Amino acid sequence: MAVLLIFIPLFASLLFLFIKGNIGKTVALAASVANLIFSIYLLTSFEAPSDDAFQFTFDQPWLESLGISFCGGLDGISLLMILLTNLLVPIIILSSFGKTPEYPAAFYGLIILMQAGLNGVFIATDGLLFYVFWEITLIPIWFICAYWGGENKVPVTIKFFIYTFAGSLFMLVGLIYLYLNTPGDHNFSWEALQMGARSLDAAGQQIVFWFIFLAFAVKIPIFPFHTWQPETYAVSPAPGTMLLSGIMLKMGIYGIIRWLLPFAPDLVSAGFNLPIVLCIIGVVYGGWIAIKQTDMKKIAAYSSLSHVGLIAAGIFTLTIDGLQGAVIQMVNHGINIVGLFLAIELIERRTGTRDLSKLGGIATKAPRLSVLFMIIVLGSLAVPLTNGFVGEFLLLKSIYSINIYMAAIAGLTVIFCAVYMLRLYNLAIFGDVTSYTVDIKDLNTRETILMGIIALLVIILGVYPQPIFDISKQAIETFQTTLTLK
Repeated sequence: MAVLLIFIPLFASLLFLFIKGNIGKTVALAASVANLIFSIYLLTSFEAPSDDAFQFTFDQPWLESLGISFCGGLDGISLLMILLTNLLVPIIILSSFGKTPEYPAAFYGLIILMQAGLNGVFIATDGLLFYVFWEITLIPIWFICAYWGGENKVPVTIKFFIYTFAGSLFMLVGLIYLYLNTPGDHNFSWEALQMGARSLDAAGQQIVFWFIFLAFAVKIPIFPFHTWQPETYAVSPAPGTMLLSGIMLKMGIYGIIRWLLPFAPDLVSAGFNLPIVLCIIGVVYGGWIAIKQTDMKKIAAYSSLSHVGLIAAGIFTLTIDGLQGAVIQMVNHGINIVGLFLAIELIERRTGTRDLSKLGGIATKAPRLSVLFMIIVLGSLAVPLTNGFVGEFLLLKSIYSINIYMAAIAGLTVIFCAVYMLRLYNLAIFGDVTSYTVDIKDLNTRETILMGIIALLVIILGVYPQPIFDISKQAIETFQTTLTLK
């Protein structure tokens, strides 16, 4: 059944070959909502816990002579990523209704094609199929950013394409190396690749780890592979930025869990802390640079770099706390960062600027925007009873369990985030009205609903995050068994 999550948006994207004009946004919204409804149906049918590693599976030979199958399924971790993807895509599409893009049919068709690719990444259980969907997501997002982006979009998006495509090629080499070491008739299934990894010596696992790690480190991004990110987020149209930050970077974090750590079990379970160090450097670097920015989009971009570095660091601790914290924080970060970029887009659309030095006094002119924006900021700050708190607490606890000094440095994210987020909110929302904000209008009904949904999720998942733990618990325990941890 899970295969329909790929084919519903894929077939819908083909319709855009015959669609012109604004009807495209209606078709895109209908297709994305259909996927959301089906995702909710799968959630209600999901058995947690279950003895089966994957549910809703499908397996069809594709290139049988090469051991490549069109196969996939969902466990608790991938189901959460599917729910996040198919929840955010309709919100992203609806957010763009207030500003009709040039060639709307092409624009919305690319978003729906990307939705198909994203779902494929989280569903695939064949290594080569995973790689195919991984690359499929790059094509529409590059066109979205390169054509509908802002000033200096061409060189910035070319850099983004080169970085991510080159990283993907390294991953392909790593997967092929594993494939050649699978027992019996070679094949790309997740189980066979895992068995192949266990047959490798230390040097072989080092090769596999670094080749595959590079692709995920670029996508997340992890320091020092992050240099494409801030400018790409800044020049991309708002829907493109939301897709990149809210969903696409989760491909890399998810990839670490599913397609990296199980393929180097001896290496990563032997006190291998270098990836954690790189992640923590990114946490501090992203937070520090965010404090110095005046462009609201760049503040959110560097904030994202800092937050996802902490998520990745938690995964590499290989502890239950780190893994649970990473899974719930993937969901929460997706919600919060989309909310931030949505609020920034609404402000820019009304004022014509994202520069904090030109903003102020919005609270007196747009109270609904100010209140809902504040709730989303509090979630990003990880204030207790907001969605960011539980995951961040578990992530810092997991790092503390392996090294108190690394935990102390990673904990600086709490201070940095408070500084740059409250500074952003204070300069934009409070203070004196400026010439840019004097005529600003409050949220309309559609915008209030969108911001309200995100704000409501920030509160609900902060007050009662247990359902996410229940869904992912079995998958995380299976992951630990895969790495032969006690």
